[in-house]
Amino acid sequence: MRRIINPLIFYLASLSCAQAALTLPDAEQLALEADPAVSASQSRANALHEQSVADGQLPDPKLTFGVFNVPLDDLSMKKEGSSQLRTGIRQAFPRGKTLRYQQQRTEWLGKAEQARTVLTEKQIQRDVRETFLELYYQLQAARIIEQNQALFHQLTEITRAHYASGRVSQQDVIQAQLELSRLDDRATRINARADVERAKLARWIGAVGWQAIDPAFPALPQPPSREALLATLAQHPAVEAASAQVAANQQMVKAAREQYKPGFDVGLEYRKRFGDEANGSDRPDMMAAMVSLDLPLFTDKRQDRRLAASQQQAEAAIQTREQRLREVQRQLESDYARWQRLGEQETLYRDHLLHEARANTEAALSSYQNGINEFTTLMRARITELDVSLQDVRIRIDHAKAQARLLFLVTDGENR
Repeated sequence: MRRIINPLIFYLASLSCAQAALTLPDAEQLALEADPAVSASQSRANALHEQSVADGQLPDPKLTFGVFNVPLDDLSMKKEGSSQLRTGIRQAFPRGKTLRYQQQRTEWLGKAEQARTVLTEKQIQRDVRETFLELYYQLQAARIIEQNQALFHQLTEITRAHYASGRVSQQDVIQAQLELSRLDDRATRINARADVERAKLARWIGAVGWQAIDPAFPALPQPPSREALLATLAQHPAVEAASAQVAANQQMVKAAREQYKPGFDVGLEYRKRFGDEANGSDRPDMMAAMVSLDLPLFTDKRQDRRLAASQQQAEAAIQTREQRLREVQRQLESDYARWQRLGEQETLYRDHLLHEARANTEAALSSYQNGINEFTTLMRARITELDVSLQDVRIRIDHAKAQARLLFLVTDGENR
C-alpha cells in the first residue's frame, strides 16, 4: 500500500536532511514520499478496487405503486369492482454472467493502475538518481577546476618572474594568463550547470536540493546479470500494466458474448381491491408474480458489432503489451552494453591514464625547470592532466547513470 506523507512530515524530514550533507538514499526517499504523481496513481488504483465491488452487484430493486381502473366521474375506488391499489417490487437480472465479467474487468484495471504506481515510483527513483549523479559530477568538476586554478595561478606568477629575468618570452606570459582565464570560464559554466541540476533535484525534494551534497561517491546496488534481467522483464511493471489491460479487455469480450443471452426481470405485486361483492362480502385482495425476458433476436447491428469491437480492443491491448515488452528489451540491451563499456573505460582511467597523465606533468615540469622543454610543453601537460581528471569523473558518473537505468529494469525489490 502506498505511503501517504502529509506536508508536516515532509517538512520535518526535510529539516533532518538539511542538518547533514544530502546523500542519494535521502534524496530518493524524500522524492518517493512527496511526489504527488505516485499518490494520485495509488488513489486511482484504490478507486478501481472499490468500484469493482459495486460493478459485481445486481441493480437496485424497483418499488412500484399505483391505482388502477379509477372512474373519472367521481374518482370513487369502491364503485367499480375492477378498481385496485397496487404495490410491488421488481428485480432485474442482467444477461448471463455479465456482472461477473464487469467486476473482473474493473479488478484487472485496478491491477493495471497498481502496476503503473510501481512504475511511477521506479521512474522517479531512476530520474532522481541520474539528476543527483549529474549534480555530483558538476560539483566534483568545480572542485577539480578550483584546484587547478590555484596551480595555474602559481604557474602564471612563475612565468612572469621568469619573463622579468629574461628566461621566457612575453608570449609565454600571455599564454599562461590565457589558460588561467579559460579555467575561470570553465568554472563559471560548470557552476551554472550545477545550479540547473540542483533546480531539477529540488523539483522532487524541495529546498533540500540546495543543501550540501555528500562528497562520497554515490553508491548503487550491483545490477543482476543480463540473462537474469531478460528472464524477468515480463514482470516489469510497465509490462505488467499492459498485461493487466489485456486481461481487462478479455473480460469485455466475455461480457459481450453474454449479451446474446436473455436478461430477465422478476416482479411480485400486491393488489388491494375495494368495495363489496354482490352478496355483500368483501372483495378478496390479489397478488401477481411476473417474469419478463429480453429477446435478443436481431443481433447483427448490436450484439455482433459490440462483440467485434471488444475483440478488436483486446487485440490492440495484446499488441500494446508486446510493444512494451520489446521496448524494455531494447532498453536492456542498450543500457547493459553501455554499462559494460563504461566500466572498461573506468578501469582504464583508474589503472593507467590518471597515473600516466600525472607522470607526464611531473616529467614536463622537471624538464622545464632544467631548461630542456619550453613553457608550452609544460602547459599542455597540465591541461592534459586536467582533462583526464575531469574525464575520469565523467566516465564514473556515466557508468553509474547506466547502472541506475539497469536497476530501473529490475523487477524485484532487492536491487532497486
